[in-house]
Amino acid sequence: MITAALVGTFGGLAYSMASKGGDSSEPMAVAALAPSPGEGASDISCSSIFVVDGDTFRCDGKRIRLQGIDAPELDGHCRPGRQCTPGDPIASTDNLEGLMARGTTRCNQTDTDRYGRIVARCTSKGVDLSCEQVRSGHAVLRYAPISC
Repeated sequence: MITAALVGTFGGLAYSMASKGGDSSEPMAVAALAPSPGEGASDISCSSIFVVDGDTFRCDGKRIRLQGIDAPELDGHCRPGRQCTPGDPIASTDNLEGLMARGTTRCNQTDTDRYGRIVARCTSKGVDLSCEQVRSGHAVLRYAPISC
């Protein structure tokens, strides 16, 4: 028998632990579950948006990185030694711009990355931007598990 329990949160992520038999001294796995839009620690509504690339934009001057995805890098942005996501960075950027042009963009901050950007789950007119970028082939799932 496998049992699971919520054991805590860290950086906006909920962690659960599963164990064998009910003996909590033998953990089997720990999973991090990224919150969906509407479940984050900090609500952000954007009135002024500038899309940087397929997974990053500026919202009223704040740099926001979409949670759980990686989009192709613009020319010259893939650091040596890094395996960057393949694909067309211009098409990915254009797709994100189109998604955000549909309506008001709202974000829930889940973390801050090592570059000081807000990491967030964001929606525009009810469409989850991370999930839609992946669904349309303009990004891949990476960095944090998300549920689409």
